[in-house]
Order: sequence, then structure tokens, then C-alpha cells
Amino acid sequence: MTSPDRAVTTVDIDQLYALARRLGFEAASLIEEGRARAILDIDTKSHPTDVVTAMDRACEQLLRERLAELRPEDGVHGEENDEQEGTSGVRWIIDPIDGTVNYLYGLAGYAVSIAVEVAGTLEIGVVTQPTTGEQFHACRGRGAFCDERPLHAAAPENLGVSLVATGFGYLPERRAAQGTVAAALLPRVRDLRRLGSASLDLCNVAAGRVDGYYEWGTHIWDWAAGAVICREAGAAVQLPEHDEGLVVAAAPSIAAELGDTLRSLIEPSWGVPR
Repeated sequence: MTSPDRAVTTVDIDQLYALARRLGFEAASLIEEGRARAILDIDTKSHPTDVVTAMDRACEQLLRERLAELRPEDGVHGEENDEQEGTSGVRWIIDPIDGTVNYLYGLAGYAVSIAVEVAGTLEIGVVTQPTTGEQFHACRGRGAFCDERPLHAAAPENLGVSLVATGFGYLPERRAAQGTVAAALLPRVRDLRRLGSASLDLCNVAAGRVDGYYEWGTHIWDWAAGAVICREAGAAVQLPEHDEGLVVAAAPSIAAELGDTLRSLIEPSWGVPR
């Protein structure tokens, strides 16, 4: 495998950034065409509530084929297929449809999420929402944008006046624990939102549309792109040390308060490691 030092000095970040944005638009067009033609063949994964559509698989296949053609030495880690190891030091982390249940029901909250990792560091994040045509994107050290508009996290005075987004898993026992935490958090914030797409929740934090977001049980393809965008928009981001760990993103003015509150609620009632 290419050494990390060599990967950093030989990779053209501008080229990767442009390609990630282009692939995001291509994939978004594909899944919208699928909805228009009702190509929604449905299967399930971990639980009957955990659905995957033919378009999830078709979209990931499109992205893998395009990357094999344009970046054959790169690794690819996607939701619907096994990880493909690379030799370049570059890894693409993709979720073809983040928010599949929304997609299935015709709700707007779904997106194509594409992140680019170079020598183990997340460098680029692109989240494209087909229903609105918006593309959230960021490159490390260059700021975050929705299309060409700069993004900045909000600055609420305290947690009590903050709008916080969250999500729930698919397994009933996990949902029950997550519901307990949400019920305890609700009186301590302005309100909670459950939109159904981790990548869009993170982008909403970056855009100041919500003040914070937390979720336990997500995978790296759910949060990788959104985490880059959030950080570049000035939000504080806590990422898990292991798969399905706790992700927290928040406006800096409430990040410590939200983190402390979640730790106090999760430890006794959620039954998961910190």
C-alpha cells in the first residue's frame, strides 16, 4: 500500500473535490429517475424495518464503476457492498441513499453522501439532496458551502433554546433506549427533530438550520461526509471511536452543554459504552 506520507504529497485534492461533487450530482440524478419510474424493489437487511431498495444498489454500483474507471487505485467503502481495498492512500466512503425509508415513502429527506479520506484523514465531504437540488460540500481547511453559499453553524445562547436533531436505529431494543434518552432530553431543549437522514442532519447543523445533532448506532458512511461539512462550518463534532458509536455535532456555544447532558442521560439508561 502507498505510504501515508507519499499519498498526501501526490494526491490532487482539487481534482478529488471536483470529482466528488460531479459524482454526487450524477448519483442524485440516477435515484430521482428511479423514483419517477417507480424502481423501488425492496429488500430488508438487519431487521424488517431496515430497508434497501434496488436503487440503493444501482446507485452504489454507478459510483463504484465510475471510480473504477477514473480512480482505479483508490479504495471504496460503501453501505451496500464489501469494502474494496486500494493502493493509493485514498478511500471513498459512500452512502448511495442516506434516508432510504424517506425515499421509499416519497419524503424529501434523503441524500447521496460521498466522503474522501486521504491517508486516514477525512478531507472532502459532499452531500447532495435530489429533491431540493442542493449540494452541501466542503474540503478540509477551505470552508463549507451549500452550492456556492458559505455555511456557518448557529450560535444559540444555551441548550434550552436550541433545536436538536436525532435519529433512531432499526432494532426494537435500541429504539426503546433511544426513545428513553429523547424523552429525557426533550424538556431541556427548545425541541427535537427526527428527519431520517444522518448526513442531512449534519448538513443542517452546518447550515444553522438546527443547533445540534446526536445519534447512536450510525456507520461511517452515514456521517463521514457530513462531519467534514460540519467542521468546516465551525461546528463542534464528536465522532465515535468504533462503528455504531455516538456522533454529536453542535454549535460551539452549546457543544459542551449538549455533550455533558447526553453523557448524563446515556450512561444510566442507554446501556452502551461511551
